Amino acid sequence: MAPSFLFPLRILQGVTGSIVLVLSSYVAHWYDADTLTASPSQFNFLIFTGVWSLLSIFYLEVVPRRWPRGSHPYASFALESLTTIFHLSAFIALAVFLSKLLFCRGSVCNAARADVGAASFGFVLWVISTVVVGMEIFKGGLRRGGGGGKVEMRGVGGV
Repeated sequence: MAPSFLFPLRILQGVTGSIVLVLSSYVAHWYDADTLTASPSQFNFLIFTGVWSLLSIFYLEVVPRRWPRGSHPYASFALESLTTIFHLSAFIALAVFLSKLLFCRGSVCNAARADVGAASFGFVLWVISTVVVGMEIFKGGLRRGGGGGKVEMRGVGGV
């Protein structure tokens, strides 16, 4: 069974994923609507990361409860690890992009800076959950939910 603090951690991950999604969308919309250039790929990648996080949380929390045969511990661990890598690369890419800007003022710049903070906090949350899930799997926990019930062995021909 998963540790009891994993569900509140998922809630925090969902909140930070939503914050990253909203802030990145705001900045990307500003670029697309108010400037002559397309939005930088760093913001587009953070939009993807926010959506990916929310979909990952759905798989990690809802699928084992509703469809236990569709959930596998190693798939969950791989999904956790991949989401952690996405958060790491996204917030580093945006931080580097913002550090190279010559001019950064106003609400859009503040939103972009807050986006880096939210994405880095999300990264820390995903690292914690990945480590916890990895430790549980390798200790023999987080068993795959099956059809349930006991398997009864019967002999052939009355044996």
